[in-house]
Amino acid sequence: MGFQGDIWRVHSDEGEVGEILIQDADFPWLSGRFTPGPAYEGVRELFARELSLSRLDSDTQWAAWEQTYDAISRRVTLSSPDGPVPEFLLHIDGESAWFRWSDEPFDAEG
Repeated sequence: MGFQGDIWRVHSDEGEVGEILIQDADFPWLSGRFTPGPAYEGVRELFARELSLSRLDSDTQWAAWEQTYDAISRRVTLSSPDGPVPEFLLHIDGESAWFRWSDEPFDAEG
């Protein structure tokens, strides 16, 4: 399945957060160039905090990461060229973004 060249879109209630031009597909992750949209400023700090916390390794930091990512999940949606995906894990760092997604909700228990 070819993903390179596809454009995925990130939205919030405030509008377009940005788009991701897929440049690499390394299952289960897709990555590419992130171009911010007008609503990115409203979530920029959440993504910066999420990325910072994901690079630390302690139970306290992981709990803080989960809270931060829950806030991201409540505020943004991700759409493939075929439409919205129900579940995803998205990281944004400057002009780079990488994510994995599922056509089904992630299992919260496992």
